[in-house]
Amino acid sequence: MPGGRPRGFDLDQALDAAMRVFWRHGYEGTSVTDLTEAMGIAKPSLYAAFGSKERLLAAALRRYADGPGSVTSRALTEPTAREVAHRLVEGAITLTTGPDTPRGCLSVRCAQSRAEEARSAAATHRDAAELALRARLEAARAAGDLPPGADPADLARFLLTLTDGIAVRAAAGATPDELRRTAELALKAWPT
Repeated sequence: MPGGRPRGFDLDQALDAAMRVFWRHGYEGTSVTDLTEAMGIAKPSLYAAFGSKERLLAAALRRYADGPGSVTSRALTEPTAREVAHRLVEGAITLTTGPDTPRGCLSVRCAQSRAEEARSAAATHRDAAELALRARLEAARAAGDLPPGADPADLARFLLTLTDGIAVRAAAGATPDELRRTAELALKAWPT
């Protein structure tokens, strides 16, 4: 057959399963056996489809960023900078404490890893989110939606630091109400 044998599994379903395993256990806490069992495939199929555990993580992070972790891209559609900030924070709380998802954030979990490949993969996604958020806040400042002295780069870092903290606290068991109260305090610093 040209191109080899067809896959005996659904690539999207397998990738979703891998994403959840990495999300729940982190890069180092996830073995190839954990992945193949969750994905319902054999090790040779994993390597044939993804090449390595590292490349599978990179694909899982892309899947996460486009799916459950698309909190930032959804928040960017809000009409004002303040609403962007609120939707980003509320989205982070919902994502990291949801009943149908692992606690915390896959990207933050990878950024905390001792493994360079996991930190590097997470940094790629983090940098893209920060650039997109910064650009949105620059547009808000240009439109007069933020004070002239507000620094979009600082505000983007502030918001991502807040959402990362939400993820860490959620993974440690904080409730949505606790996180909302903390976020309300933090957002009082938002420039008016």
